[in-house]
Amino acid sequence: MSVRTRETRRLRRRRRVRAKVRGSTERPRLSVFRSNRGIGVQLIDDDRGHTVAAVNWAEPDLRGLCPLEQAKKAGELIAARAKEAGAESCVFDRGGYLYHGRVKALAEAAREAGLRF
Repeated sequence: MSVRTRETRRLRRRRRVRAKVRGSTERPRLSVFRSNRGIGVQLIDDDRGHTVAAVNWAEPDLRGLCPLEQAKKAGELIAARAKEAGAESCVFDRGGYLYHGRVKALAEAAREAGLRF
């Protein structure tokens, strides 16, 4: 009998989501990474294998914020950077995390800032 750790369960969910979600030049993939320290987001063009825009928890605007506020601010920042890069809409890749808490707050903040997905 094998034991599935939390990380292996998340990676199985991540592979299942990634099998269905693909970003393109017109609609890049909004990929979320969540850790205990913070949250990171990337807009990825899978056709070229190129990161269009990114936001990381180590940026000065996000340091020192509580986790939920950090996620909301990251959503606003990625929406602004996506517009600068010319991406109006994207495909949301939750990275195997449940659509709940910080991941949900980030997605809703990005939608409110004008990013469509």
